[in-house]
Amino acid sequence: MTMKHLARIIGVAAAFAATAGAAEAAKCGNDGGGYQDWIEAFSAEAKSAGVKPKAIAALQGTSYATKTIQADRNQKSFKLSLEQFMQKRGASSIISKGKSLKKSNAAFFDRLEKKYGVPAGPLLAIQGMETGFGSFMGNQNTLSAVATLAYDCRRSDYFTTQLYAMLKLIERGAVSASTTGAMHGEIGQTQFLPANVLKFGVDGDGDGRVDLKGKADALASTANFLRGHGWKAGGGYQPGQANFGAIQGWNAAGVYQKAIAIIGKAIDEN
Repeated sequence: MTMKHLARIIGVAAAFAATAGAAEAAKCGNDGGGYQDWIEAFSAEAKSAGVKPKAIAALQGTSYATKTIQADRNQKSFKLSLEQFMQKRGASSIISKGKSLKKSNAAFFDRLEKKYGVPAGPLLAIQGMETGFGSFMGNQNTLSAVATLAYDCRRSDYFTTQLYAMLKLIERGAVSASTTGAMHGEIGQTQFLPANVLKFGVDGDGDGRVDLKGKADALASTANFLRGHGWKAGGGYQPGQANFGAIQGWNAAGVYQKAIAIIGKAIDEN
């Protein structure tokens, strides 16, 4: 056999292996029928990417989150008018409680504003709208929710990034396979997606760990998120003002962005 012929055989074998690998890559789906096959394929990909056995085992213990898919297909509140949205979210109650919390935790919010440049109002507006100030943070298994949305074809690429972030958090011990949160995988009092926990999560109470189910860590992390999205100390945050762009980074829905700004301003006004 000549070297030229051997090289041709090696080249064909390599091409076949690459084709086979692509064929076995995780493929998205639109219902739960292919979820377990996808988990096996994705687990192999994740392992090749360096994800540790602890996180792989957690991923393989997930199940298709039907309620997450139903919630994802039924996000009607963002189609409401601003007035309807504010009423549905209980804006007046959020403002009232937000003012009280700002007053009773004045030193904490002063520290946050000095460090991150973000006043109490928008932070409390976000906390109030997301979880009713921590009263309900969701009961959906977070890993199953994120894995289901990574498998689902609608936004597979976006949630694949979130899934890798979630696996990294599990590796670090920041969350576990049993962690619960909102339907789309948001965690804590202000509802951070896993990639944002990795990027913006900070220890707000000085206990040496980041736990966004705790008020101090959640609010400090939210302030850090807003600063990371361009918030400048002392700037206004109503539509058209300098810091409204940072609020837009929090949520893509226009009514949500405006609600944060309006509620936040009302809380910050004495």
